[in-house]
Amino acid sequence: MARNPLAAGLESDEVAEPLVIFIFGVTGDLTRKKLIPALFSLFVNGRLSEIRIVGFARRDWSDEYFREQAAEMIEGIAASDEERRRFISSLRYLSSTFEDAAGYQRIPEFCNGFVNRLYYLSTPPGAYPAVIENLGEAGLAAENGGYTRIIVEKPFGRDLTSARELNRTLLSYFDEQQIYRIDHYLGKETVQNMMMLRFGNGIFEPIWNSRYIDHVQITVAENAGVGTRGNYYERSGALRDMIQNHAFQLLAVTAMEPPNDTRPESIRGEKLKVIRALDDVTLRAPDENIVRAHYIAGVVDGEPVEGYLDEEGVDPLSRTETYVALRVELDTWRWAGVPFLLRTGKRLSRKITEIAIHFKLPPLRHFGAGPHGAANNVLAIRIQPDEAISLTMNAKIPGYATAARPVNMDFTYGTSFGKAVPEAYERLLFDAMKGDNTLYTRRDEIEASWEFISRILDFWSTSDRPLASYEAGSAGPPEAQGLLGSADRRWRKL
Repeated sequence: MARNPLAAGLESDEVAEPLVIFIFGVTGDLTRKKLIPALFSLFVNGRLSEIRIVGFARRDWSDEYFREQAAEMIEGIAASDEERRRFISSLRYLSSTFEDAAGYQRIPEFCNGFVNRLYYLSTPPGAYPAVIENLGEAGLAAENGGYTRIIVEKPFGRDLTSARELNRTLLSYFDEQQIYRIDHYLGKETVQNMMMLRFGNGIFEPIWNSRYIDHVQITVAENAGVGTRGNYYERSGALRDMIQNHAFQLLAVTAMEPPNDTRPESIRGEKLKVIRALDDVTLRAPDENIVRAHYIAGVVDGEPVEGYLDEEGVDPLSRTETYVALRVELDTWRWAGVPFLLRTGKRLSRKITEIAIHFKLPPLRHFGAGPHGAANNVLAIRIQPDEAISLTMNAKIPGYATAARPVNMDFTYGTSFGKAVPEAYERLLFDAMKGDNTLYTRRDEIEASWEFISRILDFWSTSDRPLASYEAGSAGPPEAQGLLGSADRRWRKL
């Protein structure tokens, strides 16, 4: 069995077995911005011994045109002319609609010489069932002398019912071990480092509990608006788009119990326990524990921008949230009484994703508190941009008085290791090729998260409470301050 990603070192010499990867929806932005560049980086770094990449989409492209497009996608990646030539020559194109069974009948001819297959669903979510069913009905889910695996992009469903139906469709043709439900946040180096930080260092785990931690803030903030995705966002909203998947995954790796070992099922089992432990306090009083809002006109990076209701494809009477903040608690021995504060939003003052652990103050405040005195210690894990970890602690101000001021101890990946951090899709694609699903989401975890989120959606569907608003370029609606539950707590500055 392939080594677990948590056990792999920086200079791993692992190489994937020869394979053919089919990218369904290859003409989309995900392929252009993420998949082809990630595959090329793996190729240049020697992780792929032999590969064939087949694009599957309805556009009337040829092999040559696909290769021309791919050459543009990898322009910014350092490589020799020979490496570019060899990679580009591995690309093929299969023109077909996702519904046409005849297109799937052609797949075996593209596999000539390869026994390992990886299917990547980079299509709109509505096309997932058609692709899965056609692969299954054509007998293309079977494993014959090699592996067959399928990667499914988010969003995985839009509520509990649709997520369960998608899982049923997948499991009608593929075994669970063949299915890789991707959440690219789990491929980010700092998210993986959360487990190393906690379970690989003796100083953190003993204080990782309600006795020492006051609260936890998880932020997934974007300064971009919905852009041309207004039609999609109207059907999604911030809760579905970010909380159900990304924020809950960050919550799970922060709050999980130490696994017995680093096997995939051990780690995924502990994450599932966190999602299942979400206390009903959030749902019993949703108006007190959830704030939803949308952005109005404002200024971002010095440029005026319009409000959400004026964006292309958005209903002028829309009640879709572009910002949501939740106060949740976990019904566990370790975390009882510790609020977890989750927030995400579009058109905020800057783009940042981080987990911030706020520790309690000492029982006696000998050195004062507030802006010019001792403050809560905060361990901040920045997921993006510029992955880093920072510890805020109190230090004596030089001089004759005994006064304290918060100072930071910082660790950044780029400066500490002297090499670029692998892009999330590189790691996740490579793990799927090796058959390691540690950093992918399991069926029961997906459904448990949707069970909680669907109850919020059900409440909103019957609520006539108006959405709050916030200026584009701000830190979000002022109503979110009420979720903190204490005048001594503040949201971290964006």
